Amino acid sequence: MTNQSSKSGLTGIKFWLGLGVGTTVGWVITQQLWVLWQLLNKDVQRTLRTQTNQAPKGFLCKEKAETETYERIHTIEDGIERVVYLPKSRRFKTPILMQHGMWHGAWCWQHWQALLAGWGWESHAFSLPGHAGSPTQRPIPLCTLDYYLSFLKAEVDRLPQRPVLMGHSMGGALTQWYLKHVGNLPAVVLVAPWVSHSTMKDGFWLIFNLDPLSNILSSLSWTSEMVRNPYRAARALITEGALYTPQALHAKLGPESVIVMYQHNPPFWSPPEEVNTPMLWLAGERDAVVDEPSERRSAAYYNADYVMVEEAGHNLMMEHNYRQTAKTIHNWLVEQELV
Repeated sequence: MTNQSSKSGLTGIKFWLGLGVGTTVGWVITQQLWVLWQLLNKDVQRTLRTQTNQAPKGFLCKEKAETETYERIHTIEDGIERVVYLPKSRRFKTPILMQHGMWHGAWCWQHWQALLAGWGWESHAFSLPGHAGSPTQRPIPLCTLDYYLSFLKAEVDRLPQRPVLMGHSMGGALTQWYLKHVGNLPAVVLVAPWVSHSTMKDGFWLIFNLDPLSNILSSLSWTSEMVRNPYRAARALITEGALYTPQALHAKLGPESVIVMYQHNPPFWSPPEEVNTPMLWLAGERDAVVDEPSERRSAAYYNADYVMVEEAGHNLMMEHNYRQTAKTIHNWLVEQELV
């Protein structure tokens, strides 16, 4: 009788365990198919024509600070956070517009903005909706690259002169999307960007080996779990000696959509066949999330000037050698003879 009860209990456990696992797997597969269907039906040009800022009008924040070399203006206006550095001695008429990557916001550019202002550049950094100081307008798991691109285009359009566009990581992907779907610019600077053709082909195993559990968690939540704690954030984004400690960096990061990583792949994406914009491609030698050889090949595809930053991780703008990297950007921009 006891053996029969034990067998019956074990059978019940196996049944409910199998049911739970099967339900979870079925839910994940269904969600994956739904996402793929949504992306296949995306029309980037329609998004750019119809997507508008849904945030309430007006200021939530307006702050100014001043040093001997620049004025810093921080605003949250019409739902978009912006940080602008205006040099006291402006040498260059063309402004720089800075597009952040996954989890980040306008804050991540501040050290480069201060340096560039000292060298005479006006720069504008902004936060996408749901990032840093910009209030959420669409649930983060439903955000797509074409949705983000509509806000990037709006920021370019609001400037009195076409800017140099600087994009980090996903922001580098958005820069490529801008060149394909909107048009050329005076120059672009890609900072440890997503590769030219496919994030899956060139980066899946790198990211999987970095943190296998994040792939499982992300498929359940549809937000990227790669930076879910200070240790994981630091391992993915920075190296020893960075300007931020793992704890300080993690505290500033926010949630991010997983869908965006699907979208920068065939059949949803292919790079433009011809780009007539001068391009500087920067890669970190110790980048943990974007493969440096793949970046080198991507830069060659675009015929971009390529610089590998030695001993640097993914977040080049806050690494120990951020000053030298900023100087490299400045010197390259000067060589482009921008007005």
